[in-house]
Amino acid sequence: MKRYAFLYLATFIVLIPIDFLFLGTIAKGFFSSQVGDMLGEIRLAPAILFYLLYVVGVLIFVSGSPDATWQTTLLYGALFGFFCYATFELTSLSLLKHWTWAVVAVDIAWGTFVTAVSSTLGLLIANWLAPKI
Repeated sequence: MKRYAFLYLATFIVLIPIDFLFLGTIAKGFFSSQVGDMLGEIRLAPAILFYLLYVVGVLIFVSGSPDATWQTTLLYGALFGFFCYATFELTSLSLLKHWTWAVVAVDIAWGTFVTAVSSTLGLLIANWLAPKI
């Protein structure tokens, strides 16, 4: 149980600053130019809930297995990110008038990358702090 707590916290602590840097600085202008006024004020409660639940999903489907290695975590983290972000992006594209293919491509690529990196670094940190028995 202690190991899962380390794994969760490490993954969470890696994911948050990387995602905030990308969304708040690197890609902020891009998303604003693409979807404009659809972006509003960040609603904190749903955002926090997303991150808390997303990391649970990463542990369940990617890095929480006792057999997880950094290689499998990198691969399955990328796939988990790809499918999760593709689900959101393609649903948004099908329903929202101002959603664009460019946003879809950038965000799916980002979700694939950030999930692969954060799950893998989370696993490596957890292995260091709370090695597998």
